[in-house]
Amino acid sequence: MKVKLQLDHLKKDIDKLQKLHGNPKLSAVYGAGCICKPNILFLFMNPTARNISSFPQWKGLRAPWIGTKNIWKLLNSLGILDNQTFKIIQSGSSVWTCDFAFAVYNELNKKSIYITNLAKCTQNDARALKNGVFKEYLINTLEEIYMINPLKIISFGNQVSSILLNKRIQVSDYERNEKEILKLKNKIFDVYPVYYPIGQGMRNINKAINRINSVIRSH
Repeated sequence: MKVKLQLDHLKKDIDKLQKLHGNPKLSAVYGAGCICKPNILFLFMNPTARNISSFPQWKGLRAPWIGTKNIWKLLNSLGILDNQTFKIIQSGSSVWTCDFAFAVYNELNKKSIYITNLAKCTQNDARALKNGVFKEYLINTLEEIYMINPLKIISFGNQVSSILLNKRIQVSDYERNEKEILKLKNKIFDVYPVYYPIGQGMRNINKAINRINSVIRSH
């Protein structure tokens, strides 16, 4: 029996929103990893067609960043993804079989990491989504966070952090282990806004790594 890496009951609403806000020829991409009190929940923006798990013919885990290279540099630098797996990923998208994708996310599960996007609608490319689209996913994502119950949340970028926290956030204002608080029902979550380390944000990847390392070490 395979390890459970996703919250299946949230997928129905996500699939409906894909038809409204994503490419209708592609599938939505769900959060995955450790689904029970992970040390860290990484919250990104939204998937694109570079994620091969968004293809309808894909029969495996539909999860963030499958088939891509850059984000795994961040996770390897943080000591979350081991060197051997990282080298395989960097060799090319053809290594991403359904079994390999599951193995990668099971490794994250064992490291007590969960990865998700605020919006799960797969776009053709990385053009920015409007705030209104992210806000339509917010209820589902807040339920995801509540159920996953992470010790810490790393929110990437100004837009995602601002919508999550319902206040204007500039990630450049946060250093070391400075944080915000997110209250959901009877739970309180520590949120750490961080520079977005992918695409145009690659120039800030070292700042993101340094801050996340500080957050990981903090108690």
